[in-house]
Amino acid sequence: MLKIGVLGAGHLGKIHLRLLQQSDKYELVGFYDPNQENADKISKEFGYEHFSTIASLIHAVDVIDIVTPTLSHYKCAKVAIKSGKHVFIEKPISNTIEEADEIIALAKEYNVKGQVGHVERFNPGFIASKDMIDKPMFIETHRLAEFNPRGTDVPVVLDLMIHDIDVILSVVKSKVKNISASGVSVISDTPDIANARIEFENGCVANLTASRISMKNMRKTRFFQKDAYISVDFLEKKCEVVKMKDAPEVPGDFDMILQNAEGVKKQIYFSNPEVEQNNAILDELETFADAITNNTTPVVTLEQATDALKVAYQIIDCFKK
Repeated sequence: MLKIGVLGAGHLGKIHLRLLQQSDKYELVGFYDPNQENADKISKEFGYEHFSTIASLIHAVDVIDIVTPTLSHYKCAKVAIKSGKHVFIEKPISNTIEEADEIIALAKEYNVKGQVGHVERFNPGFIASKDMIDKPMFIETHRLAEFNPRGTDVPVVLDLMIHDIDVILSVVKSKVKNISASGVSVISDTPDIANARIEFENGCVANLTASRISMKNMRKTRFFQKDAYISVDFLEKKCEVVKMKDAPEVPGDFDMILQNAEGVKKQIYFSNPEVEQNNAILDELETFADAITNNTTPVVTLEQATDALKVAYQIIDCFKK
């Protein structure tokens, strides 16, 4: 079992601590949190060992799980990597692209592995359908959330939309050609609602909407490709696949047939792939343990997370223009 320590015991940090305690791939050594009152409370309630300094925790483990505010990701990762420790970093990888590039360079220099917590890659609805996503040409995403003061220190693009940016970059095997976007600040200093259009060199277009001031929560992505439409509900953890094939000579009574203006007939059929429910956060942490143990590439690499961050900042730059 790999020894792991958690930096940051806020809302998400507490979830990580609980899951790592349950995991049979990690031995949870303890955690560090700068808020002494919060640290004492968590330590007393759950029995996790609280370390008095970041350095003492790093020294005691093989892996550091960084669940601190984004502004401190780089500083924490740098110290851990220079101590020869593998790092799991909550998304986004860092606050700036320069910091992200340096984290990548340091990980190579010190020969350690890194993974970033883009948790939607482990969503069971996405996992069940991703093998059917083949050369999508139009993608539409809606990620809407009810207002929560937590997260408003960063633009909605870095808080919410980056999840969808990462998913899209993982399935579209082409370089980004052009980005246009607009955003509106309603109750924060940075945009609370944003829309972006990403055009890829292969002709694929992705239209993304993210909001943190909605009346209800929604996390849906639709992929349109030749002869198929795939819908993933990341919130409900479901997926739906609608496919088309050439209509049979003699359709059955219950066959759904479409005919276009040229007289070409297609049969529509529905497929609901079996979705195996999981705990996505536990899965992302445990696949990282596997990557370390087996010396394989992590599911979400530091480079992929940096690519998502670069697109996010291109979108944010559009707001400024």
